[in-house]
Amino acid sequence: MPEITNQSFQRISHDRDQAEKIVRPSLNFWQDAWRRLKKNKLAMLGLWIIVFLAIMALIGPHLTPYDYRTQDLTITNHPMSAEHWFGTDDLGRDVFARLWSGARISLFIGLTAALADLLIGVIYGGISGYAGGKVDQFMMRVVDVLYGLPYLLVVILLMVVMDRGLGTIILALIATGWIGMARLVRGQILQIKEMEFILAARTLGANTTRLLFKHLIPNTLGPIIVSMTLTVPGAIFSEAFLSFIGLGVPAPLASWGTMVNEGIVTILSGHWWRLAFPAFMISLTMFAFNVFGDGLRDALDPRLRK
Repeated sequence: MPEITNQSFQRISHDRDQAEKIVRPSLNFWQDAWRRLKKNKLAMLGLWIIVFLAIMALIGPHLTPYDYRTQDLTITNHPMSAEHWFGTDDLGRDVFARLWSGARISLFIGLTAALADLLIGVIYGGISGYAGGKVDQFMMRVVDVLYGLPYLLVVILLMVVMDRGLGTIILALIATGWIGMARLVRGQILQIKEMEFILAARTLGANTTRLLFKHLIPNTLGPIIVSMTLTVPGAIFSEAFLSFIGLGVPAPLASWGTMVNEGIVTILSGHWWRLAFPAFMISLTMFAFNVFGDGLRDALDPRLRK
């Protein structure tokens, strides 16, 4: 056995700066959330579907030479062909062009209603939670009264009283849609405002506006964003339901709900494509937003960080 001496070893120099150097780059909250979201394959599938729908809503109507309003009674209810990829309806209008024009309206209504619910709910819930006391009690009783009203009943009444149109539909969806967001934000504010960093900011002289919009609301963005992603499919489905019962956008505008309403009466006649394509798009959109919202909720939950 060979003798072990000092020459048998190679001395490695020791650098204290290198030993204390952080090799792994530091990640902030949003970078870490994005890293964990990318690991959720189902959530990323939902995100890519949403991106695909948004792109097709922009360019889809331009991929065919037919306008969604153009009628041709000589080709009514024609099945799928090289000229009309998704067939035609009972007025000879191209279903492909109407499908993606309807995507514009459905997605616009869903996103606009969600953004309005976000704005109203965050401000209302934030003020209620921060003020507390009698102000909070009064504001929450108003919310309780509105929450007790049937949502679809309020929407249908507004749609009947007001003229039909995009603005009326959005206003009807906003009427009580912000209540859930307000209650969520209020609960988060009540929890966060008792923490030490809020007390420190108040001690340093931060006023109410700065505390609310600089410290409290930004720390509730995780639940707010998740709730917003889940509000969009709900608004799209509500619009589709209103259009299905004849309270949707007026002709000749098209939405997925109006297309389903027009197509369901012809399903027994064998014209299945008129119902299948818009119904599939509604289902696909709701699936995409829901799985993306679930994945986003997991990614933004600090308790699941590793």
